[in-house]
Amino acid sequence: MAREHARPLPGLPGVTLERDVPCRMRDGVTLFADVYRPEGEGPFPVILMRLPYDKTSAENITYADPSWYARHGYLVVIQDNCGRCASEGEFVPFLREAEDGYDTIEWAARLPGANGRVGMYGFSYAGATQLLPATLRPPSLVTICPAMTASQYYEGWTYNQGALALAFTMSWATQLASGDARRAKDAAALSQLDMAFAGVQGWHWFLPLRDYPPLSGAYGGYFADWLGHPTYDDYWRRWSIDADYSRLDTPALHIAGWYDVFLSGSVQNFLGLRAGAGSEEARRSQKLVIGPWLHMPWAPVSADSSGVEPTVVDDLQLRWFDQFLKGEESGVMDAPVSLFVMGAEEWRDYPDWPPPGAEPVNWYLHSAGRANSRFGDGTLSLEAPGDEPPDIYTYDPAYPNQSAGGHSCCFSFISPMGPVDQRVVQELNSILVYTSEPLAAPMELIGDVSVTLFAATSAVDTDWAARLCEVWPDGRSINLQEGIVRARYRDSLTDPSLLEPDRVYEYEIPLGPVGARIAAGNRLRLTIASSDFPQWDRNLNTGGPLFSEVLTDAVVARQTVLHDALHPSHVTLPVVTAESR
Repeated sequence: MAREHARPLPGLPGVTLERDVPCRMRDGVTLFADVYRPEGEGPFPVILMRLPYDKTSAENITYADPSWYARHGYLVVIQDNCGRCASEGEFVPFLREAEDGYDTIEWAARLPGANGRVGMYGFSYAGATQLLPATLRPPSLVTICPAMTASQYYEGWTYNQGALALAFTMSWATQLASGDARRAKDAAALSQLDMAFAGVQGWHWFLPLRDYPPLSGAYGGYFADWLGHPTYDDYWRRWSIDADYSRLDTPALHIAGWYDVFLSGSVQNFLGLRAGAGSEEARRSQKLVIGPWLHMPWAPVSADSSGVEPTVVDDLQLRWFDQFLKGEESGVMDAPVSLFVMGAEEWRDYPDWPPPGAEPVNWYLHSAGRANSRFGDGTLSLEAPGDEPPDIYTYDPAYPNQSAGGHSCCFSFISPMGPVDQRVVQELNSILVYTSEPLAAPMELIGDVSVTLFAATSAVDTDWAARLCEVWPDGRSINLQEGIVRARYRDSLTDPSLLEPDRVYEYEIPLGPVGARIAAGNRLRLTIASSDFPQWDRNLNTGGPLFSEVLTDAVVARQTVLHDALHPSHVTLPVVTAESR
């Protein structure tokens, strides 16, 4: 590959760009980077991004152009991952990122004009390319800014409590395969993959998933690998950041969004490093920021967009790098946690997550036996249940309950993302709906939500999916968080076990973090169903091998949710009292 000499950028004579700068890895593979140099003699600290989506764009779908950071006195390096775009080698998601990242960091620290201090930034996969090499402690890595990324690549990325994150993984694998075909100059395959990506909502219904036609050719074989490892096994453990946070000793700025697919992972990384990073300085230098954003774009989903524009992240990262790479006090660590509380429509600083004063409060499910749909008699209250009949519905995998908004990725036209009125999907009797009375006073929920469910099924395996919503006086039912558990994984993500039909089991369903002020007069709502499709794949209820069965194998299940004195099904909410605010 011909290397382009550094040249000034139009309108920015003080910033030069050198394209396709080679960086040789320890195994001989050469990766290529674009290097943006600031005006002046230097030496300068380096900020590095490594990504599989083309170094030319540098994730500027959300971030400022690298030249903006260069104008502020940084040597900016943007590198294509192995096997992607300009770089040599074969791309396998996650496989080489630790070692390749280490080698690139040390190479970047020695570039002409560099002062040997390296920071990293990037979101999503470009968050993984920071955290994975950080586990190896490269000497020149000073700090990282992982945004909207996970703590591991099984739970919270590919699967959620045993259920495949279908809308995300299918579309992402197809997108990656499209990039592989483009790099290979395979025009026919590229055209087919791009059409599949644009029409992926139709492919969500394809069975068996393991034979998904768009990825059955020369590209995207990693999707089959993910399906071939439906438990948390050694395939996934080798890449788990949260397996041992003491390996990392790097200050980190964790940026998350209330409707991001990796929200729980971002919070887990902050907590894990704050408690268990390998040095006191690193434990002390962790910051969590959560704004009212989707995975992308970072357009605010809150009512008041003031102060939550995407530029907030660039400004914050610049302050972070100024402090940790240049040694300039910027006040960026004045508070370890900064949250935009939706509903209150304001940023708040806290000393920890969850905030002091956030107490777990149980809200119990009730009904007279007909909580089916939003027209049923399901209620939600602080009073524990007594002698009540259960609620019953059927789940037919041929007609799954549809996802409306949520925490998926990465484009809203192919995945369920963000806050959406749930009324239409709450009209079927195949969903149970429990709604509180109007709140007499505002209630702030800041922390993690979970559901404890006592339920039975006629099948040997099934799914239980829950959604927490805020209901407005005009009837709008807006989703705040959701979660799922695949029954065979109820006790273990490594050793699944089937059910005894019609036996009552207790299930824990983690929904994840929320940060919202529920207005007086609004209601809380919890829904229970056996599918949230296509955010997660359909359970065919057979107990058979996952992803290899077809729809004719599916079993219709009779589902029973209990809420009585012996089986007090409830949602646990993190309520912040007025006294602690």
